[in-house]
Amino acid sequence: MSTSASTITTRCPSCKGLNRVPTDRVSESPKCGKCQTALLDGAPIEGTELNIDGLLNSDVPVVIDFWAPWCNPCVGFAPVFSDTAEEFNGRARFVKIDTEAQQMLGAKYQIRSIPTVMVFKGGKRVDVINGALPKSQFNQWLNQALLK
Repeated sequence: MSTSASTITTRCPSCKGLNRVPTDRVSESPKCGKCQTALLDGAPIEGTELNIDGLLNSDVPVVIDFWAPWCNPCVGFAPVFSDTAEEFNGRARFVKIDTEAQQMLGAKYQIRSIPTVMVFKGGKRVDVINGALPKSQFNQWLNQALLK
């Protein structure tokens, strides 16, 4: 069995250490092996080609922010996305995909402008929005998208 197919690799939001999580245990609230911080909920996860399928195929809705470090609206939207991830802890999983570092994912999801935010349920995209929004508008949009 290939390790890439049976595990996802994610960076701890606290200590930045890399952790491998078996895909069949993603829904069990895994913790960092080094600092014991929750790995997948409460803070945005760094999305990569190696972990995106495992994240999307979980039973928790996934909210993805496609962004780039050179994009001023993306950088300005980052605190809104992080705050919302904390507030929606347990209701949705938040992922940030750097389209510069993960160009194959940008192409796969046909990202034409950034920031672009997509919501997935059961591995299928249910909604998408382009552009940075103020927190109240983003939360309103997200609540509607999660009902779909």
